[in-house]
Amino acid sequence: MTHIDAGAELDPVHPIPTDVAVTGLTAAEVAERVARGEVNDVPVRSSRSTVDIVRANVFTRFNAIIGVLWVIMLFVAPVQDSLFGFVILANTAIGIVQEWRAKKTLDSLAVIGEARPTVRRDGVASEVSTSDIVLNDLIEIGPGDKAVVDGVCIEADGLEIDESLLTGEADPVLKRPGDQVMSGSFVVAGGGAFQATKVGREAYAAQLAEEASRFTLVHSELRTGISEILKYVTWMMIPAAIGLIITQLVVKDNDFKDSIARTVGGIVPMVPEGLVLLTSVAFAIGVIRLGRKQCLVQELPAIEGLARVDTVCLDKTGTLTEGGMDVTELRPLQGAEEPYIRQVLGALGESDPRPNASLQAIINAYPDSDSWRCTESLPFSSARKYSGASFSEGNGESSTWLLGAPDVLLTDDDPTLAETDRLNEQGLRVLLLARVSRDLDDPEVAAGAHPTALVVLEQRLRPDAADTLRYFEEQNVRAKVISGDNAVSVGAVASKLGLSGTTVDARRLPSDKDGMAQALDEGTVFGRVTPQQKRDMVGALQSHGHTVAMTGDGVNDVLALKDADIGVSMGSGSEATKAVAQIVLLNNSFATLPSVVAEGRRVIGNITRVATLFLVKTVYSVLLAILVVCWQVEYPFLPRHLTLLSTLTIGIPAFFLALAPNKERARPHFVRRVMRYSIPGGVLAGLATFATYLIARHYYTGDGALDAETSAATLTLFLISMWVLAIIARPYTWWRILLVAAMGAGFLIVLIVPWLQNFFALKLVGVTMPWIAVGIAVVAAAALEVLWRWVDRHFSA
Repeated sequence: MTHIDAGAELDPVHPIPTDVAVTGLTAAEVAERVARGEVNDVPVRSSRSTVDIVRANVFTRFNAIIGVLWVIMLFVAPVQDSLFGFVILANTAIGIVQEWRAKKTLDSLAVIGEARPTVRRDGVASEVSTSDIVLNDLIEIGPGDKAVVDGVCIEADGLEIDESLLTGEADPVLKRPGDQVMSGSFVVAGGGAFQATKVGREAYAAQLAEEASRFTLVHSELRTGISEILKYVTWMMIPAAIGLIITQLVVKDNDFKDSIARTVGGIVPMVPEGLVLLTSVAFAIGVIRLGRKQCLVQELPAIEGLARVDTVCLDKTGTLTEGGMDVTELRPLQGAEEPYIRQVLGALGESDPRPNASLQAIINAYPDSDSWRCTESLPFSSARKYSGASFSEGNGESSTWLLGAPDVLLTDDDPTLAETDRLNEQGLRVLLLARVSRDLDDPEVAAGAHPTALVVLEQRLRPDAADTLRYFEEQNVRAKVISGDNAVSVGAVASKLGLSGTTVDARRLPSDKDGMAQALDEGTVFGRVTPQQKRDMVGALQSHGHTVAMTGDGVNDVLALKDADIGVSMGSGSEATKAVAQIVLLNNSFATLPSVVAEGRRVIGNITRVATLFLVKTVYSVLLAILVVCWQVEYPFLPRHLTLLSTLTIGIPAFFLALAPNKERARPHFVRRVMRYSIPGGVLAGLATFATYLIARHYYTGDGALDAETSAATLTLFLISMWVLAIIARPYTWWRILLVAAMGAGFLIVLIVPWLQNFFALKLVGVTMPWIAVGIAVVAAAALEVLWRWVDRHFSA
């Protein structure tokens, strides 16, 4: 390690004590800073607080409208006409409980996946929670580690930090003692230590990090679409409700309480109050289900996003293969002696305090002999594809070595590459040990490299990778393997897992976005990809309309993970990858991804279904209000009638349909897809119901006529609503058929049980008018079938 001068002044506000720069703070100094409140107290939250959950579910625009109407009804009408208020209370309670359960799940998972920086105190390095860091703490960092607070570099050993997430600058910055380290940046090569100069809310990226990692119910096409629909509904409600109030209270000379009841009965069903609830519940239950599979959803829209994914980019190492490797063979080149090569490899392993998986395998196979002394080292970098070190050998001689990709270190015509290719075709990973004559800080250090040995490594395939790739193929999701390894080797690994397609060396990819996108469409496996190229490849795919998910666990995946529509990190991945990913697989199992995709499809597909049910009711309610105003007649329903209809044809069925399995890939244009069905469905239902009502008004006379008219209109509306439900429930399964049949049976029971007839004020009078009501409903249902099929053909979303 290179140390900073003890007397250097690094920060005028918080000068660093001399002893701290070497051993870190003492326990007493830590306690003193905690007492002063100089701690990293930014709350890393994965979810809304309980208070926020209650507030968000209770204090809504539509709850306010329904609440006022409910209080009015409690004073002017029987309790039957106030049932809608109790339904709202139950809905709100369900929403709070489900989101609270999701919060508990997320909070517990967030603790498991939380980054634990290494802090040096009293000369001893140990992992602590991010919130336990105090001012002036000495924090050690290595490849993949994220700077969690602002600080100043104290020690540096080839330390390269990527600040692109903060500054947009793609090239890593070489840090030396005295340089600033910003929170939110991450290490791509080398290692070192930095002193915390700003902690908590003072840190540069603290607010960004807190906001980015917070569980949220916003910023998704589904939530935005529902908000847009509710905005339109509100504007439709206002004039319709005003007209209804005037008609029922002024124009018609009815009993005051009955007029108020019918006015409220017209306004309440305009509000699709259950739609927001069901969306929240579906998302929350999705989070809980995924949490049971050790999947941390850091941003809720990620569930929705994965449902829309049509291309998933996979990093080979850590995703298709397990992290560890084994050295299977050592092949000396050009007469090199194997004992000497083993000594070189052992010394190279000892020179890097933070070895990657390849070097760790070499360390396990070739322990250091302690007779060589490292004089300079060059850490591995994904952009370079090699690492290196200079040594003073035991006999007093000096040598400089590079260890890395053969096709990067050697010229294209080198005969060694032919042997490398044969090994790569077997799916083996091959590293070249080469001696060089130039200094390690020379940009052209690899020029004239003298090949000395090939180190053959075997990668361990994940046992579940083949099944997962097969799932994506069945679901029409294209898999693209993007790796920094040799293209032939990666292609061989992909073939073993059953993934067919063209293998491409990324160094030969076009640099322009369109050309790259076309090459990506044609190829399946891409090798020798640089971190910047991974990012460019994601952008190229997106430019051609693809929704892209990116998986990864290494620091070289960070930029691509950040730019992808959905970033998925392994739980054992670097801190940087977990920080930018929307989904973290805490069990490190690639096989969990199908569950996440399936959960997203279930949520999106089912909410699209049930939204149609809710909005058909809104449309026919607004239309009925307008028709009542135009004809200046009594509103045909009391609140109790529409509460019964809503419960049987929307509320109960929607809850089951929203949580049912659904494998259909989510499609865009949510609002357009929902409205193209709900508008014609609602218009037909409203016209047919009002036609029955007008006929009944001419058919029935005398006392009780209005109740008989209401019952006939209710029968028509129920039958049409049942047909809408029957269409939405397709394709049929045994439980869907049972669900529809049970709702129909429920209404039949109300019609035949005397006390329920009285409770809901429903009694069919005579024979002729009820059959007319049924006939009108049958005609409307047939028209609805024809109309929806016509809409399917002519207005595809």
